[in-house]
Amino acid sequence: MMRKLRELFNWPEASSPGESDEQDRIQLSTAVLLVEIARADHERQEVEVVEMRKQLATNFGLSEEEACALLAAAESAVEHSVSLHEFTRLLHDEMTYAEKKTVIEMLWRIALADDNLDKYEDYMIVKIADLLYMARGDVIRLKSLVIDVR
Repeated sequence: MMRKLRELFNWPEASSPGESDEQDRIQLSTAVLLVEIARADHERQEVEVVEMRKQLATNFGLSEEEACALLAAAESAVEHSVSLHEFTRLLHDEMTYAEKKTVIEMLWRIALADDNLDKYEDYMIVKIADLLYMARGDVIRLKSLVIDVR
């Protein structure tokens, strides 16, 4: 899917096909989790969409256009998926613990973008963190960090 997006927007490929495919899958899986958090409270707001694009662009070094395309691909993937397992499994297998912490921090930023932490958003982040084998204390610290920064 990301290869088709690259062709459509004439984006350069990464240095090796395996590296490009793996990075694309990691980015897509992360974006899917962001979309799931934005949808968790059944009230998707523009501020959450803006924050998702910002987090994707910042953390993956993407342009605004690339972040929008990745977000659109994630929306499609969410509509066609039946569970989070396929996305969290890839991230667990391919990311370091520090990278997983960054993903959880991104999720908290989306959940708190509208200045209201819904119980379903909170539950989903804890569930995702469990699937990534994150320590509960780290998840709570990241939540506090994001709250304090706001």
